[in-house]
Amino acid sequence: MTITDTVSWNRTALDEIVANDGGRPVLFTNARIVTADPLIGTMTGADILIVGDLIVGVGPGIVTAAEDDGAVVVDCTGTTVVPAVVDTVALAGGRGHRSEYVATLTPGNTADFLVVPDALAADVPGAVAVLLSRREEVRALVAAGRPVLWAGVDVPGRATAPETGVPATPDLTGSPRVGVWIDVEDFLHQELGADGRYDETRGGRPHAYQGRFWIDGDRIDYLDDLGFWAYGEFKGDELHHAGYVMKLG
Repeated sequence: MTITDTVSWNRTALDEIVANDGGRPVLFTNARIVTADPLIGTMTGADILIVGDLIVGVGPGIVTAAEDDGAVVVDCTGTTVVPAVVDTVALAGGRGHRSEYVATLTPGNTADFLVVPDALAADVPGAVAVLLSRREEVRALVAAGRPVLWAGVDVPGRATAPETGVPATPDLTGSPRVGVWIDVEDFLHQELGADGRYDETRGGRPHAYQGRFWIDGDRIDYLDDLGFWAYGEFKGDELHHAGYVMKLG
């Protein structure tokens, strides 16, 4: 006996994802998310945003930008999202740096995750066991950003293959990366301040998102005031973030 009916679970969203050429973000929303990342932890009523094969945002409140970004939205009410590939070393706290935490639901990592009913996901091993023994209960299995299983069956044409520990706010006075970054469509303006805080204007709407950020080499990590994490990457004079390409204004 199944926990709930899976046959009609987000069928429209699946069709949109399958037809998507990778240009549209895909947002799994309103789930309990077990990131297995020691800094981010487990969140309820949270979202996971993917662009292409990468996770670009994790946490509550991302859904508020879904319409802005033209995202495909998958309602995950009543489900838990866990990593599909379990990094046992990370789960045991055996990684020295966050960049080494592979197979966790961390912005910048590959989007490999499993969606199962809350009642079957007390922990990561329990959720993974559902895939092995109760396949019909799996709501979604996503590998490198593409659905493999959906509503308990193979996807047609699928591929065969907490605040504790948050770094101190940096002083970025004099950094060449401080300033207002503007995307090529002039939709997103992201101001990176010397005080380590960012402030986004989207489509002329000021203060759409605000929070803290940290730069490590060419990587930038964001912690929004709403509680979700995201990341970006500096490539030459460009800043790539959540599908946007920005340059200093």
